[in-house]
Amino acid sequence: MQAKGKAWLLSLGAVALAGFVAGVVFTGGSDLSSKSQAQQAPPAAAGRALPDFAALAEQVMPAVLAVTTEEVVSEKNLRRVHPGVDPFEFFFGRRPRQRAVGMGSAFFISADGLALTNNHVVEGADKIFAFTTDRTKYEAKVVGRDPATDLALIKVQGKGPFPFLTLGDSDALRVGDWVMAVGNPLGIGQTVTVGVVSGKGRSLGLSEETSSFENFIQTDAAINQGNSGGPLVNLKGEVVGINTAMNMAAENMGFAVPVNTAKAVLPQLREKGRVSRGYLGVMISDVTQEAQEAFGLPSREGALVQEVTEGSPAEKAGLKHGDVIVAVNGKPVKNQRELIDTVSSLAPGTKVQVEVIRDGKRKTFTATLAERKIEGQETGEGETVEEAAAQLGLEVSDLTPGLRRRYEIPPSVEGVLVQDVEELSAADDAGIAPGDVILEVNGQAVSSVDEFNAKLEKIRQGQAIRLYLWREGSKRFVVLRKP
Repeated sequence: MQAKGKAWLLSLGAVALAGFVAGVVFTGGSDLSSKSQAQQAPPAAAGRALPDFAALAEQVMPAVLAVTTEEVVSEKNLRRVHPGVDPFEFFFGRRPRQRAVGMGSAFFISADGLALTNNHVVEGADKIFAFTTDRTKYEAKVVGRDPATDLALIKVQGKGPFPFLTLGDSDALRVGDWVMAVGNPLGIGQTVTVGVVSGKGRSLGLSEETSSFENFIQTDAAINQGNSGGPLVNLKGEVVGINTAMNMAAENMGFAVPVNTAKAVLPQLREKGRVSRGYLGVMISDVTQEAQEAFGLPSREGALVQEVTEGSPAEKAGLKHGDVIVAVNGKPVKNQRELIDTVSSLAPGTKVQVEVIRDGKRKTFTATLAERKIEGQETGEGETVEEAAAQLGLEVSDLTPGLRRRYEIPPSVEGVLVQDVEELSAADDAGIAPGDVILEVNGQAVSSVDEFNAKLEKIRQGQAIRLYLWREGSKRFVVLRKP
């Protein structure tokens, strides 16, 4: 992707899609990595000041996976990427299916096959395959995804136990500490690169989804396409980051998601498949030296409210632009990053005490947090309520008298009418056709588009969906999986 307002390009890692598509919080630690096969620091190499990186690589590499993905790309999406005439189609006719192939990395975090990777490595994939160091191939399934932090949890479908890595403490990293990046750059096979932590707390503006949560570790350990999703480890073999992005315009400027961010979202990814975050509804910035002077503040600690979103918990609580938020539930807030992390770590519906400085005086307001919505993501699985049916490839509408006459649907039939089916979609593969009436979702009757979408909302990605249809006077079941 490309950072807004910057002249240099950022590559979001490892999804290179067959010549036409390039693929690119908060609780305590997870118990997924309570044990490890890479816990001891490697000994210093005899006669040398440098650590024994070879020993470190031997400890870490068995737990690292090469990942490939396959995605069916419709003619419509292919033309969106490459508009114009397809020369193959000109000579040989229309090609009904195209498959995009991507690559990346991942690493085991538990012996039963759970592995961490980047969301952009597996997002949209119809099939995921993971390869161990001995090139054994396994199919993998998505357990949960979090676009906001670009993290995903996958499950390798194989008989363990698998070697896995300990999740370390990224907060303990210092600029200048040695780190090693492991992954599958350019699909050539497992590769290790070594460098130091070049910086912390980097915000790159990679996308609207990630912008509020970017807190990258910068390293000069080489990270290339295909490294995305691989581990960044310290000298003890503990994971301190998940390799995510690189600056194409620079030499050895790579970026990794801090492992503490991953530990915070892992429980929700494992249990719910998505992450729910508290939402206050304020646009904020750090307090600059000029702002401190202009607002007469005692220090530069806090988060300056630039705007309050209409109808948000903050507006309902009485917060205003110009307030400086200095504490939440009694916990001091030093900057905007701390406020985002604090609020996002709380569950929607939580009542919080927000302490602000307004006109030189301290005031406290009570707000009830809503659920944070990512751009284009209302349900945590990448679709808004209106788009739930569309995710299956369906365009549906309520049954009106005119539609009943047009499709000869009797008054006794209640459901939602299928107006169109996207080519190569899950609905298309299941045999659903325009004119069908969807009567039930998983045994529950539906009588409107809103009701249909609401029931789809509750179904997790990858789960089977049982639809009961009316078609030209007869009824039947069709089964498909939620993409």
